Amino acid sequence: MLERREIDLATASALVEAVVAAAGAHGHEFSVAVVDRGGALVAAARMDGAALGSLTLAQDKAYTAILWGVPTGEFMASTQPGGVDWGYNTTTGGRVVVYAGGLPLFSGAEMVGGIGVSGATAEQDEACAAAAVAACGLASAPA
Repeated sequence: MLERREIDLATASALVEAVVAAAGAHGHEFSVAVVDRGGALVAAARMDGAALGSLTLAQDKAYTAILWGVPTGEFMASTQPGGVDWGYNTTTGGRVVVYAGGLPLFSGAEMVGGIGVSGATAEQDEACAAAAVAACGLASAPA
């Protein structure tokens, strides 16, 4: 019998709360989105003061992370002109984000969803996402 695990609302909400807590500790205003394995939104928030476009960007970062099961930052170099993934950001209706801030979510060896954070530098976005993932007992790579 096949059995698949998906991110649940309680865990997605905990991830959102962990991002909000980490952002406040560093003085940032983020948007965060958590998606399931199919890219459907499970939970999201835009902190007071976060840029209006940051929530859509956070959701697209989470979506991109689940497409290949890798952090979105891994595409930063390969999508530059002449890179092996040049043009990747124009695929899937323009939803692909090719800089840091999106992480796949793994429970053991199984990908259960993705998280995207937007609102500061790409590196700060990813660091905040990674802190939330660790705080919730998940990983951004298979175990």
